[in-house]
Amino acid sequence: MARRIKRYDNRKLYDTKASEYVSLSDIAALVRRGHTIEVVDKTTGEDLTAHTLTQIILEEEKNGSPVLSSDLLHTLLRRSGEALDTGLDQLRATVDGLVESSLGPLTQLLQGPRRQEFDHLRRQLRDLERRLSVLLDDLDKPPPDAADARCPSQEASG
Repeated sequence: MARRIKRYDNRKLYDTKASEYVSLSDIAALVRRGHTIEVVDKTTGEDLTAHTLTQIILEEEKNGSPVLSSDLLHTLLRRSGEALDTGLDQLRATVDGLVESSLGPLTQLLQGPRRQEFDHLRRQLRDLERRLSVLLDDLDKPPPDAADARCPSQEASG
């Protein structure tokens, strides 16, 4: 986990783990000891890590301690466009993978066993509609005559 450094509006840097203000040289020492740092603007939350690390390199160069060779700086500048293109390609591939992995289960949902279940439910619904129609038709018929409703034993005695 990165060690969080907050930069205040007055440009002071505050190490939240050590609970103390730090300088650029203190941050450089942390990085040299193997710590990963994250510098954020306290107000906006903006990530200022790259800016701060670049500032450390510039300060050390200005003080006579060459950190980066001219060849390395040329290479960094030449490859910055390549790095951006590579990053965008990786992002596209990740998004494409997410879309593809999301569409697979959705397609299965629409074409797999669920589809069969829906078809079965549709058939059951049609059958119920037919039965209801027959029942409603029976209710609409006029009631049978009272004479038709007599039992055969009553007819024989009469």
